[in-house]
Amino acid sequence: MNSKNTAAIAILVALSIGTNYALVGIYNVKLMDLITFVSGFVFGPFVGVFVGVFSWAIYGVLNPYGFVLQIWVATMFSEAVYGVAGGLLHMVNTNFNGKSFWHVVFLGNLGFLLTLVYDLITNIAYAHVLGQDVLIAMVIGAPFTLTHELSNALLFGICFIPLTTTLKIMGVYSIANIRK
Repeated sequence: MNSKNTAAIAILVALSIGTNYALVGIYNVKLMDLITFVSGFVFGPFVGVFVGVFSWAIYGVLNPYGFVLQIWVATMFSEAVYGVAGGLLHMVNTNFNGKSFWHVVFLGNLGFLLTLVYDLITNIAYAHVLGQDVLIAMVIGAPFTLTHELSNALLFGICFIPLTTTLKIMGVYSIANIRK
């Protein structure tokens, strides 16, 4: 890991946290998940996990909605899923050069499914903390989870390719020098 990549990772963590604070008034529309996914895609699953866990480690402690240990742990673990998925997507050598309709659909669906997993884990944690039945917690939280899933579907589908292309143009990564 060279200093340029280390700085890029620190910036991704800071960007992840900063965008969460910037969007705090818009419930469940966040860029953190996309940023974590991109970090996994660019730097590998280990770095993706690091960005996701570290972003939530900081944001969760300084969360404007409050701190609850069980939910904090659940969100850190769940966020890591995005980083792993991004790294695995890169490992299968998927070529996203040139934005096609099918790339957008694939990435949007992937964002939706990953967010479904994230929301399932965090809703179980919320139900446990509140002493509620999991099914009741999911029904009560349905509007929030659906907002999260649909917004991530749009963000992943529309923003992933421009973001990774920009990082490539900036020289942050290339297929040849990544993960050496």
